[in-house]
Amino acid sequence: MRLCVNIDHVATLRNARGGSIPDPVEAAQIVESAGADGIVCHLREDRRHIKDSDVFKLRKIITTKLDLEMAPIPEIVKIAMKVKPDLVTLVPEKREELTTEGGLNVISMKKYLKKIIRKFHNKGITVSLFIQPVRDQIEAAKEVGTDMIELHTGDYANAPTSRQKRRYLVIINQMAKLAKSFDLIVNAGHGLDYTNIKPIVAMKEIEEVSIGHAIIAKAVFTGLEEAVKEMVRLVKKV
Repeated sequence: MRLCVNIDHVATLRNARGGSIPDPVEAAQIVESAGADGIVCHLREDRRHIKDSDVFKLRKIITTKLDLEMAPIPEIVKIAMKVKPDLVTLVPEKREELTTEGGLNVISMKKYLKKIIRKFHNKGITVSLFIQPVRDQIEAAKEVGTDMIELHTGDYANAPTSRQKRRYLVIINQMAKLAKSFDLIVNAGHGLDYTNIKPIVAMKEIEEVSIGHAIIAKAVFTGLEEAVKEMVRLVKKV
């Protein structure tokens, strides 16, 4: 399994005080050197953490993979076309949310998403859709021509009881298998941490996980390099 690390919260910390530190670009270099397989950043419409200039700088220095999370809106699509990340992950976005809530409603956006995905493919950019682990959404994702999906694991991560967690794990596993049967690459993310990642790692259909907050939070105490290395060990079982 591959590990991609979201560095948004490094930018959040920088923006809380203003200025240029901590630098998310420097963070990306540390993350790569610690063994991660890629860097994730979310260029939000309100620019609350990652800025346009960060994305262009990241594109220049990243040697693994740059995954640009973004809402499928014209302004951000234009920027993505200029940046040319290795992967764009299309997500829903609300101004009032603290972090991305739920998955993209592919069913209600089929026609529009088909058009956007074609644009990215014409530029040689791979596309992923961040969706709930629901059969109808996975079927719609296949229909619009995405290369891969990222299954939203938030319900599992936030479940208050072990029984509920087990139930969500069964759903995630079933939907990962379904997506794989459609020849979609399957990734997963949202709310994953050093404890709840283990059952996800056991699912052979899931090829990659995206983790940010848990790693950056741990880095406050251990340093970023060690925080990433510890998650690499868990994800890759080394």
